[in-house]
Parts: sequence; C-alpha cells; structure tokens
Amino acid sequence: MIKKLDILIIRSFIGPFIAAFAISLFVLTMQFFWLYIDDLVGKGLDLFTILKLLGLVTLIGVPTALPLALLFSSIMTFGNLGESFELVAIKASGIPLLRFMRPLLIVSVFISGLAFVFSNNVIPVTQKKLSALKYDIIVAKPAFDIKEGVFYDKIEGYIIKLGRKEKNDSIIHDIVIFERNRALQDYVMIARSGVMRITKDKRFLEFVLKDGWRYEEGGPRNTTNTQFTRMGFREYKKVFDLKSFQLTKSGDNAFYDPKMLSVRQLNGTIDSLESMDTFYLKKSQNEYMPYARFAKYVDTGWVSIPPSSLKKASTLDSLIPDSLRRNIYNSAMNQISTLRSNASVLASDYTDKHKSLRLHEIEWHRKFTLSAACLVLFLIGAPLGSIIRKGGLGTPLVFAIIFFVIFHLFNTFGEKFVKSEELTPFSGMWLSTFILIPIGCFLTYKAMRDSQLFNQESYYRAFRKLRSFLANFRFRKKSN
Repeated sequence: MIKKLDILIIRSFIGPFIAAFAISLFVLTMQFFWLYIDDLVGKGLDLFTILKLLGLVTLIGVPTALPLALLFSSIMTFGNLGESFELVAIKASGIPLLRFMRPLLIVSVFISGLAFVFSNNVIPVTQKKLSALKYDIIVAKPAFDIKEGVFYDKIEGYIIKLGRKEKNDSIIHDIVIFERNRALQDYVMIARSGVMRITKDKRFLEFVLKDGWRYEEGGPRNTTNTQFTRMGFREYKKVFDLKSFQLTKSGDNAFYDPKMLSVRQLNGTIDSLESMDTFYLKKSQNEYMPYARFAKYVDTGWVSIPPSSLKKASTLDSLIPDSLRRNIYNSAMNQISTLRSNASVLASDYTDKHKSLRLHEIEWHRKFTLSAACLVLFLIGAPLGSIIRKGGLGTPLVFAIIFFVIFHLFNTFGEKFVKSEELTPFSGMWLSTFILIPIGCFLTYKAMRDSQLFNQESYYRAFRKLRSFLANFRFRKKSN
C-alpha cells in the first residue's frame, strides 16, 4: 500500500531525475558531435539528415545516461531531505532508512528493467540505422571518411593518403595510392591534385588525378631479373567500388556488428562460435593430410629403410640418388610451403573467429551490466545523499561525477581486459559492478547509523584528540 511518505519521496525524486537524465543525455550526445564536428560542418548535409543523426545518437546514449541520472538524482533527493531536516523527522518517528528508500528502490528496479528492454530491443535497430546513415553520408561525401594525412585502408586492395582537402571535399591535393596485388611490389600512384566524386548511379567513387606518376614492378620471384615501369600522366581516372566502404557483411545484412543483435540473437551466434574448435580441427585435417601423407604411417612402421643402411649413412643426401635429389627437394619445399600457407590461413581465420566470439560475449554481458548499474549506483547515491545532507547542484554533482567516473573507468578497463584475453567476459564486464557493490553496502551501513563520514568537524575533533595524545606521550617520555 502506497503511503503519503512514499508519495513524498517519489515526488521529490521525479524532478531531479528528469533534469539529470536530460543533462546526461545532452552531454553524451554532444560528445559524439565534438568528435565529428569537423567532418559534419561544411559537408552540405541537409537539416533532416542532421536531425536524424542527432536522434539516433541520442537514443544510443539512453542506456548510459540512465545510471548517471539515477545516481545524481538519488544523491540530490536524499541530500535535499537531509538539508531540510526531513530525514531527521522521519528517523525520529521510528522509520528506518531502508523503509523510506523502498519506494525509490522499486522505481530503480523498474528503470533497470526499462534500460534492459531498451538495450535489447531499441539499441540494435538504432545501431543499424546509424550505420546505414553513416554509409549514406560517406557515399554522398566520401571525404567524410578519408582524413587528411591519414592512410585510409577501408577500400579493399587499396591504401589512400590525401595530403590536403579543400572545403568542398571534392578537390584534393598530394594524393598517394597504393594498390595491393600479387606482384613483387605494390603499385604506387602519385598525383599533385585531383577531383573526388561519386558516379551518378552511386556505385563507384572516381578519382580524376592530374599531373602524376604510376610506378609498377613485375617479374618472376626469387630473382633480380625484374621489370620496373614508370608512367607519367597529365590526367588519369581511377575508379573504386563503393561496396568496399561497407562494414563486415553477415547474411543479408549490409552492416553487421555485435551491437546490432538482441540477447536471443547473441545466444545463437555465441553457440555457433563456441563450436568452432571441432570445425577447425576437422578442417585442418582435411587441409593437411593431402600434403602430409606420410603422417598416417607414423604408428605402422613407416620407415622402410634397413637399420644397417641408416647406420652407414651419415647424411640424408647419401640416401637419395643424385638423379632424384633435386626433384625430391623441390617437391618437399613445395609441400612445406603449401602446408605453411594453409596453416597461416587457418590460424588467421581461427583468431578472427575467436576475437568475434569475445566481442559477442562482451555485448551479451553489456545488455545486463548497464541495467544492473542503475541499481548499483542508486544503492550508492541514496545512502550517500543521506550522509552528506547537502541539496542543490553543487555537492551532489561532484559526488555523482566521482562515482560515475569510477564506474566508467572500471567498465572500460574490464572491457579492454576481455579484448586482450586477460579476463573472462563475465569477470571483465562485471568488474565495475563487483567493485561498486561493496561501496554501496558500506555507505548504506554508515547511513543507517547516522555516520559522520563526510562531516569535517568530526575529522577535526579526531585530529585534535590525536594531537593531544601525541603531546602527552612526548611529555611523559621527557619526564622519564
């Protein structure tokens, strides 16, 4: 049954929470635009595109803004009640701290559930739309993605470096293009200036280069008999396929990222990735056995050379006839080269799959850690506000920033440790929660006993007692 005290506390909480949530969301949204303001200004984007981008970025920031808003508003609510001595009156009437925390705890549980539903259902769709919008911006203005003085490698088979771009992002200067191929060296193209534009069907990106050179080197490998070609040009058109601008493909999705999946979809993907050990074991056997046929005779006495010959032979060359030695060596080298190439491809593919598994597990745990953070930060903010007994924006804001920075830092550290395989996904993603829960329990314990934890006068009295004790100790020591 809801009583008047519960209504009073909830009303005192709603206003600060809405204000804190709006401010937090605004700061998180502006953080995105501070990073990309140089790429957005002057690109000719229409107002609708900018507003759409703003709305998508704002939605993505909601799960992060909710814990911060709960922390700040709980500190502010209980701080205001303590500053106006309402907390003293409530406690004097025999109502314990946990009792008048109960209505806000129920609200926090509801907000935590809302944060999980938002992260699981809204964020994946928002991430897809944001990636598609970024792609549309890149296609409309490709220089949005290609920075000055930075090697750009998102176009498959090419690496591009632009020395300088003009404000319209179409005229470019000091262009260097590396074209990767199977020849001895990458082809290199250098031009003083050029124009970058999109074809009318928006399928290709054209570079019309002026006053440059193209360098090529070809010829057989393992020899110095190569051919170097240098071609100068007044104007040269280079065409790139815009499919290379897309992110990693998965099925029918043009853009794929673990952040775009719900918990149910992540469960299915993680299950398939966890079974990759058996898959790669069978694949490695199929890849290696055709080139290592001798391996199946290891346990069946496959050495057919008599022991007496092995004792007389000092080297392997003495066992092979001269007429066959060169062919055998070439065949062995070719098989070893093929085995090493296959092993390198399999190892690289396995590493990528293992990294993908880690990323999917990180996103699976993130769905729950952000919603759990709402409860954890509330359990810190409510007792902290009742201890400091300061309302307004000053003191609550300082403490809210301190604890949120602690939460964010340990959350970031845990994610980095998981990606570097120093921690498991569970321990890494829940690291900040494991650290903050004991702090919340400690603050709740202190608040229930009217602790003077943040009272300067109590520390001054303790210091004064310590100083008098030390003075008496010195006096007794001198007397002796």
